[in-house]
Amino acid sequence: MVSGVDRENQAMQRAAQLRQELALHNARYYVMDDPLISDAEYDALFAELVKLEQEFPLLATPDSPTQRVGGAPLSAFGSVRHAVPMLSLNNAFDDEDIQAFDKRVRDGLETESPVEYACELKLDGLAVSLRYEGGKFARAATRGDGQTGEDITANIRTIRSIPLTLAGPVPEVLEVRGEVLLFRKDFERLNDAQREAGEKVFINPRNAAAGSLRQLDPRITARRPLRFFAYGWGEIRGSLPGKEARADAPPFDTHMGMLDWLQELGMPVNRERQLVSDAAGLLAFYRRVEGLRAALPYDIDGVVYKVNALEAQRALGFVSRAPRFAVAHKFPAEEATTELLGIEVQVGRTGAITPVARLKPVFVGGVTVTNATLHNEDEIERKDVRIGDTVVVRRAGDVIPEVVTPVLDKRPADARKFVMPSQCPVCGSAIERPEDEIIARCTGGLFCAAQRKQALWHAAQRRALDIEGLGEKLIDQLVERGRVHTLADLYTLNEEELAGMDRMGEKSARNLVESIAATRTPPLGRFLFALGIRHVGESTARDLARHFGNLDAVMNAAEAELLAVPDVGPVVAASIFRFFAEPHNREVVADLLRNGVTPGTETVVDRTAGPIAGKIFVLTGTLPTLAREDAAELIRAAGGKVTGSVSKKTHYVVAGADAGSKLAKAQELGIAVLDEDGLKALLQS
Repeated sequence: MVSGVDRENQAMQRAAQLRQELALHNARYYVMDDPLISDAEYDALFAELVKLEQEFPLLATPDSPTQRVGGAPLSAFGSVRHAVPMLSLNNAFDDEDIQAFDKRVRDGLETESPVEYACELKLDGLAVSLRYEGGKFARAATRGDGQTGEDITANIRTIRSIPLTLAGPVPEVLEVRGEVLLFRKDFERLNDAQREAGEKVFINPRNAAAGSLRQLDPRITARRPLRFFAYGWGEIRGSLPGKEARADAPPFDTHMGMLDWLQELGMPVNRERQLVSDAAGLLAFYRRVEGLRAALPYDIDGVVYKVNALEAQRALGFVSRAPRFAVAHKFPAEEATTELLGIEVQVGRTGAITPVARLKPVFVGGVTVTNATLHNEDEIERKDVRIGDTVVVRRAGDVIPEVVTPVLDKRPADARKFVMPSQCPVCGSAIERPEDEIIARCTGGLFCAAQRKQALWHAAQRRALDIEGLGEKLIDQLVERGRVHTLADLYTLNEEELAGMDRMGEKSARNLVESIAATRTPPLGRFLFALGIRHVGESTARDLARHFGNLDAVMNAAEAELLAVPDVGPVVAASIFRFFAEPHNREVVADLLRNGVTPGTETVVDRTAGPIAGKIFVLTGTLPTLAREDAAELIRAAGGKVTGSVSKKTHYVVAGADAGSKLAKAQELGIAVLDEDGLKALLQS
């Protein structure tokens, strides 16, 4: 059993260790803009020290991080002494903390009535103070240690959202407090520019904003799209016209009234602010913003609650490092650091290969994360992420967690680079990365289990094999029960086993078997489209059928032969060639033929000859004897093209009964208009 003396000695040693660690992390975060740990990890260390000092009050030395805010200013900048200290806020993390805060406020004000609060967003940027003298911008400073900050006047002057002259009458001196930040889209553009210039990229928008403000050359800051939101004030000297009795005091009685006034003066003030009453109102605002968070164009890490009445704020006062009338209600951390144990690849339903980080479990954004996306091979190379690294992991709402960056200071000597595998981990087919594409893909489209459901759904659709009754839910059952592995297995299904599936009776089963049997002799174009070859749509599949005439010719065509097909370019030709070069795909096609599927043959069409070859047609209205799709097939068979809209490039418009705007536009453009007989005559010629 630990004695009281031993416990106090242990606490003293731990407190000294925590003060040393927090001082290091303060310097890395506030001075060097290069943090070693996440905000959540820092908060945990800080909370541990607060708890020790509460248990042993003598440990709360004047140099403890709990007795001051932030870190020392950079020596490269001049120092600015704040006339009114820029204090930090105490943090709250759950509902009970907020209920306790509301109770402390009511107890401090000696009231049982609900208290009105001003609620705002906790912006994730850098806190600054802007000093205006006679309405003109005079000086700017960072928070620093709360008492003394860094003089960043020249840099702040470059931020266009900050007015250099305030609008309307103002006191002699007005200090505006607020946050400098980067919007996410601007952050991405900045990092892209950094990469192109071969310079260090920033971990997150907050670090980018801080780094931008701490540039010794204001011209660099001017090139960075920083923004500013005001949320408070510091020194006020003098009074407004008509408010002489309030000299050297805020000209309005409430926090929200002051923010409205700052906005009238031309200061940017965030619009996501609201007045509420009591703890229930605070928690309702928190949950509303939590749902809104992902849609905001900038990062926030929580919300801030302040007693709205300024007289009540003065009555509540301050503790050593924070006001009693305000609290920051923080969201669960969305970034954390952990160890990257390995990198595996996942196969998507379209064959896309995605590298996935296997992580030492870490709590991020309210959940324990063990996996995170690395997007693609190029991203891994760009970020220089290696197996064994300590990495920063980010999670935003329901978005899949991602690895943001490695912590290079913690890279072990045996960290290994990732190498993309050459074979699919699911089916063993070759993994290939087409030229000019960033995504590697499994080539076993018909065979790969990861792509099975997508391949079956695609083949069953009306424009392909048109298997009526084979929907997504039934496909799920057939695949998950292991009954259907490839497209060829559909042709071995019987009524009895189908009737045993969920939501399938005897009649539905019989109809489906008959529907599948009816697709055993598909047109070659539909069959090729049903195979789901990447980049091959209906039109290209028809062109392939008419160019080669039979399945064997298509399967055995070289890339150069494929390029001879109208509208087939190098990317499409390479995709077709790779598909049929994969043995697993050929096996599935062979199984289809063995199970009685016999694609039709086509008359090879010379689409470079004849009156219709290469001509563009538009069909509109109802023809007397031809369905519109049948007419389109006749046109395509003769080498023509069918599109859906009339333009100057259109050669013929085929119009039937009730033709509408397309006919009118053809007449306006002077395009030849045919009826059904005219089309047949043209085809016969």
